[in-house]
Amino acid sequence: MRKKTFMSKDLANAHIGKSNALIGAAYRLTVQEQRIILAAISQVRRDEAVTDEIMYSVSVNALADITGQEAKNAYHELKEAALRLKKRDVRIEYEPNGKGRKPKVMLTGWVQTIVYIDDEGRIELRFSKDMLPYINQLSGEFTLYKLENVAKMTSTYAIRLYEMLMQWQGEGEREIEIDWFKHTLQITDDYPRMFDLKKRVLEPAVKQINEHSDLWCKWGQRKTGRKVTHIQFQFGPKAAKPKALASGGPKIGGVPKREIERQARPGETYEQAADRIISAKSRKREVSP
Repeated sequence: MRKKTFMSKDLANAHIGKSNALIGAAYRLTVQEQRIILAAISQVRRDEAVTDEIMYSVSVNALADITGQEAKNAYHELKEAALRLKKRDVRIEYEPNGKGRKPKVMLTGWVQTIVYIDDEGRIELRFSKDMLPYINQLSGEFTLYKLENVAKMTSTYAIRLYEMLMQWQGEGEREIEIDWFKHTLQITDDYPRMFDLKKRVLEPAVKQINEHSDLWCKWGQRKTGRKVTHIQFQFGPKAAKPKALASGGPKIGGVPKREIERQARPGETYEQAADRIISAKSRKREVSP
């Protein structure tokens, strides 16, 4: 059995690689559980296939150094978070590398083994076998970012939203269906009113992204009839100057919003319509002389 020991100096420059399918998966973790998972994922080699025989080590001191929190008396919290993590499920609704038109739905766990090393203030974990294709960057359908950009966040929603934005970092704009967003965060029944979703989820998440990450972020909303159905985000590197949300709305999947609205079919989401329009354009180019 192979084991990897991860020190705080490594965390300072560590990167996270996640399949886009995992970024959009439905799960709910606490901030401490997120940190454990991310610290372990950051140890996964990008130049070789991973197996479920590798144990990844996460220590209290390493987490404290990068999060800026006190390590004193934190080992008990780490152990409790690891125990909860062992019982957590994740619902993944797409192929690891985006293959196939019809999505599969897989319900699996994050880890299969947790080991406590009390006298060293650390834990070791082994990822579940089903999780491995989603955390090993062997194809193009992955998102990569630096661990330090989310390490100081204390909102689990901020971490999830940051990943969703980084997935579209080349676009700088993203529109997300509220129902999908709540399902993905597993908060469908928690915030039935838009006011509560703004106050408890969106505003704190955007604030922490702006404070702790390498992105600036602005958000707006779109109504379908009288109901707010979509959240619109604009974002970019902090070196770039923020701009107001465009009156025409952001592009969705690279397709202008106005074009989608002209061609959308009844019952389609913006994302589904954008995918269909792009596919139609691709087929047209293929048959053109």
